[in-house]
Amino acid sequence: MNEIFSIKDKVAVITGASGVLGGSLAKSFIQAGAKIVALGRNQQTLDARVKELTGLGGDAFAVEANVMNIESLESASKKILEKYGKIDILLNIAGGNIPAATLAPDQSFFDLKMEAWNEVTDLNINGTVYPSYVFGKVMAEQGSGSIVNISSMAAYSAITRVAGYSAAKSAITNFTQWLASDLALKYGDKIRVNAIAPGFFIGDQNRAILLNPDGSLTDRSKKVIAKTPMGRFGNADELNGAVQFLCSDAASFITGALLPIDGGFSAFSGV
Repeated sequence: MNEIFSIKDKVAVITGASGVLGGSLAKSFIQAGAKIVALGRNQQTLDARVKELTGLGGDAFAVEANVMNIESLESASKKILEKYGKIDILLNIAGGNIPAATLAPDQSFFDLKMEAWNEVTDLNINGTVYPSYVFGKVMAEQGSGSIVNISSMAAYSAITRVAGYSAAKSAITNFTQWLASDLALKYGDKIRVNAIAPGFFIGDQNRAILLNPDGSLTDRSKKVIAKTPMGRFGNADELNGAVQFLCSDAASFITGALLPIDGGFSAFSGV
């Protein structure tokens, strides 16, 4: 039974691999025997991540690329194929919110700068679509592959203050379903596209709105915890098992799915 969940020797491209979630997934995947391609915009931070990964005894490779630039991604794809000859997995982890696109509690939609809206939607939508376009083509040509995207609780129902991020993650959910259908219909059942919808995890991007300087919960955090039946925030490593499952043969008949990993947040009305 364990073999069906294996990702051993699969080549996994991870965008945003130098970040908290991407790094956690990279370490989990390399410990499971996958070959990791850490992809991001800063060669120095990528090299540090690869050093950490190879220190765990695995095979890792850093490729500098911009997820919002097709030519950059095509160059990266060529380097990856020259080294490994295939791409089995794409984890679209790059994305997230930006401070300028987060409204203050006393602000409304009309205070949002459209430049910030454009930046956050471009990062999250095209930052997922472009890698899927480039690396998904490789999967189509080889006849197999698994793509996992990152949606959000903000795609389920309205979350205040993050209009651009919410819209972008809703688009990721729809794009996941669309691409899953298109690839399966045209290239067969060995290419799958799914998404996870993380609940609330404290990271660098949201720390200031979830935690006070003294480490106590903000009013926003208290509302989150009140609507989370498990009564806590998630830990980054609690995403790893679900993502590995979606990339393994154990999920061979799963495509176009959105899997919440949220401590029950999306299931609970709050009453």
